[in-house]
Amino acid sequence: MTDPAYLTAVRESYDTVAAAYADTVKPPAELDPLSRATLAAFADAVRSAGLGPVADLGCGPGKVTAHLADLGLSAFGVDVSPRMIELARQAYPGLRFSVGSMTALEVQDGALGGILAHYSTHHTPPELLPRVFAEFHRTLAPGGRLMLAGHVGDTRCLRPAHAYGGHPVSYTSHLLPPGRIAGLLDRAGFTLSAQLVESRAKGAQRTVATFLARRPERS
Repeated sequence: MTDPAYLTAVRESYDTVAAAYADTVKPPAELDPLSRATLAAFADAVRSAGLGPVADLGCGPGKVTAHLADLGLSAFGVDVSPRMIELARQAYPGLRFSVGSMTALEVQDGALGGILAHYSTHHTPPELLPRVFAEFHRTLAPGGRLMLAGHVGDTRCLRPAHAYGGHPVSYTSHLLPPGRIAGLLDRAGFTLSAQLVESRAKGAQRTVATFLARRPERS
């Protein structure tokens, strides 16, 4: 099956910038206190539920996957970019990483205790997000936890020509209002437990939002 154009653009762009991205993006231990706290809260919720492994979707070079493992989770990473996965395997040979798309995960129904989508859903066209969130719901066990974090905005698109040290890219970033994302999660069957929209830091061009949700238990 031929990949949609947006997915091809994401794969090719991140293959191009992979090395520069790995050098530029901070490891979780160096993030701001609030970002570290939300990751810790997610990890604690997953550990408490005790339902299965955690998939770090859009894992890039594996830094966040390794952080989840350090927090005591059985974590593995998935990314659409083969080059990113290659770097992740080199950096963290003790963890599992695979090439794949969050639109069609090679995971059995209800097999996951948690899903982390950390700055990784914004390249998905908004009309396809219901498909992505349905896939999250399918693969999470009842009671499984989801954390989604990323940039939000007033329904606009960003189409940079270059990124991460001036390398050419062809992807699009879609910035949606937090309420729209929360509504899509609700319609996908998730129960939203927390929604955090950060005040834009001085000099920052985009706002960050974090959503913590769970798949309801069987009735």
